[in-house]
Amino acid sequence: MNISVVQLFKCLSEETRLNSTLLIHLEGEVCVCELVETLGESQSKISRHLSQLRNCGILTDRRTGQWVFYSLHPDFPEWGNSVLGDACIANAKELKGLRARLNALKDRPNRC
Repeated sequence: MNISVVQLFKCLSEETRLNSTLLIHLEGEVCVCELVETLGESQSKISRHLSQLRNCGILTDRRTGQWVFYSLHPDFPEWGNSVLGDACIANAKELKGLRARLNALKDRPNRC
């Protein structure tokens, strides 16, 4: 995968895509249903944004039964991970609240 700096920032320029990516970066893997509840957006909106992130080469997905899990693409560049890490630090207050909402969810799907 060969994502450019410009492509990365364009893909992350929308708040839902940014927050989804940062949560996935922190958690390792997140289900669509978890993002719907955590971000308070419709399933169709979350899925549309995740599809865009997958098409950009930032995320990859896997299906397990009824669940679709997203994680960073295995070929995501190390410099991109550094950018996401710095963004997590800069956005720590909001991410703390989002992670608290995520961790408070009941019946979270199991991960492999």
